Order: sequence, then C-alpha cells, then structure tokens
Amino acid sequence: MNDLAARLELLRGSMPTVRHNARTIAAMTANPGCARRAILDAAAVDKAVVARELGFAPQYGQSQFAITRGNEFERMVKAHGCAELIALLRDKLGLSIPEVELSDLNTVGDNTSTALRYQRTRQLLARALESGEGTLFDHPMLRIDIAGATAYLEPDVVAVQLAGQFYVVEIKSFAVIDGQADPAQVAAAARQSAVYVLALRQLVRELGGADDRVSHNVILVCAKDFTNRPTAELVDLRKQLSVIERQLARMTSIDTLVKALPRHRTLEPGAELGAAVADMPARYAPECMSSCELAFLCREEARACGSLDVLGRGVCDELGGIERIDQVLGLACGSMTPDDEHADIAMVLRRAYLISEELAG
Repeated sequence: MNDLAARLELLRGSMPTVRHNARTIAAMTANPGCARRAILDAAAVDKAVVARELGFAPQYGQSQFAITRGNEFERMVKAHGCAELIALLRDKLGLSIPEVELSDLNTVGDNTSTALRYQRTRQLLARALESGEGTLFDHPMLRIDIAGATAYLEPDVVAVQLAGQFYVVEIKSFAVIDGQADPAQVAAAARQSAVYVLALRQLVRELGGADDRVSHNVILVCAKDFTNRPTAELVDLRKQLSVIERQLARMTSIDTLVKALPRHRTLEPGAELGAAVADMPARYAPECMSSCELAFLCREEARACGSLDVLGRGVCDELGGIERIDQVLGLACGSMTPDDEHADIAMVLRRAYLISEELAG
C-alpha cells in the first residue's frame, strides 16, 4: 500500500465504503473544483452516511422499484447467451455478427475478487486485440484514473467487438416511445456510457492499442414503446467524452488535497466528524442538489457565510471575483467602494440598482 492509499484509508476510518460506478463518476465530474467531493470519492467514502451523521440526509436517489425493473430488463436482454442483444445488433443496427463468443466476467471461477476479474478482463481483451477472438464480454471489470487515484468499475454493460473495434453497450429500462425517449434520461445514459468508453480506452492503451479501437458510439438498448421488448440505437458520445475527459484532467491532484488536511484527521462517526468535513473546502452550486449526497450540508455552509455560490454558477461567472452576497449588495447600493478589479462590475450593479429603485418608486 502506497502513502496516498494509506492516508485515504486512515481518513476513511470505519466509515462504509462505496464502489464507484459510471453514475457516480459522471456526477463527480460535474463539479471538478470541489475538493471535498474529490477527497471523499477518492477515499471511496459513502457520502450518504456522512450526510446522515451530520443531520443532512440526502433526499434523492433511485427507487427500489426502478432498480429492480432495470435488473430484470438487463437479465431479459442477456438471457440465453445474449440472444435478444445479438438479434438487435443484427436486425436493428444491421451489424454483421456471423459467430458469437460470450465471455462471462461476472466471476473468475467462483471468485468475485475485483482484482482477479480485472486481470481476467485484461487477458481476454489482450487476446481479442491480438487475434480478433471474442465477440461479447459480459460485465468486464474496468478501471479509470480519477484525480490521482484509481477507481474500479463494474459496468452493467457488454463490450462488443465488431471488425476489430469495441463498442460499449448500455442497457437501460426506460422507454423509447415512437422513436423518442426522455432527453434527460438519454443524456444521463450518455454521460455514464462515456465513462465506460474512457475506462475501456485506458485499458486498450495499456495493452498497446489505440483509442480508436474503442468506438465513440454507444449501443443504447432500451424498452420499446409500452412493452418490455428491447430496441437499440447508436448514440454519438464525442461531446460527452470531450467534456468528461477535460474535467477529469482538471481535477486537482488528490495527493495535494490530502496533504493539506491535518495529519491525523479521520471521518470516524462522532463529535469530530463535522470538523473533519469542514477541513475539506467545498464548492457548492445549486446543481449539486441533484448529484451529490452532501449538497444540503454544503448549501447550509454557503448560506451561513453569505457565499455567492448559492445563486448558481451563471451569477458567479457574471460577477467574477466577488465571493459574497453582501459585497454584491454593497457595490450595488453604493455603500462599498470597489477596487480597480471590480470597477466595471460595480458600475453595472449600481445602474441595475438605480433602475430597480426607480421602478419600485
């Protein structure tokens, strides 16, 4: 165990761990400037438990019904050696698959070890890259580097090799009705799929292959109309890949962030937990409410100190360099004298304030 891993384990203490998946990583990249989330995610801490311990329980998440329906739909698509999926690839997408070889990577023998499954995935992908053997890879174990740490992914996908190129298949149970699906659900599926594509490309690079061996198109399998029958479409992920790759690259090194914490600080439940979390700088934005378990806590902190962050990134960008709401109000009403850096912003705020006063009068 290296120094960083040992420090993260000490920081985590007895807190429950959580295994990263594409959903959590896609959400993480939505706020790459938040040191608090970066540290807790690198330490694999269950942020929902931390939030509940501090009295700010998260109020969102997938329903058990949705999880069960999704699992059942995936099992149906993959039943009988992925017969439904293969039929879709041939008939709906017109892909030529003369022979099928399915590699089940859920376990290696009876062993479900993450490390062992990853090594087996490497072996089969290396063979496929060299010889072209292998068509379907069910639940391959992948990994991706996040802010200086490695996260393992157990994707609910099948990687398909066609004509020397690998495709990620994302299976979702939401409906496509008359060829149209909920844009928000499609966007979420695309972001998650992009994480899988980046992880698969990372593995292919490690094995000596090029990024273009992994397609930028995902094969999205969903329920058709009001039935439980599957349908499939190719979705172009180039925009999502660019965004997530750029944001992952911008995330500050975890090693640097952890070194800035008090040496023996831990997240053990108890009286010191609040202080431990407060040591980690947060970057709250309203968007966090739908993607981070600690959002209610961070919002309360931002409100308590009058942070401009509570008004959203659009406002923060317009008022660049101003950090607190009282500063904005002071510049607007003229009770605060701006420095040279904020002179232009102060002029706009003052004009807006005078117009509002005139309208109110």
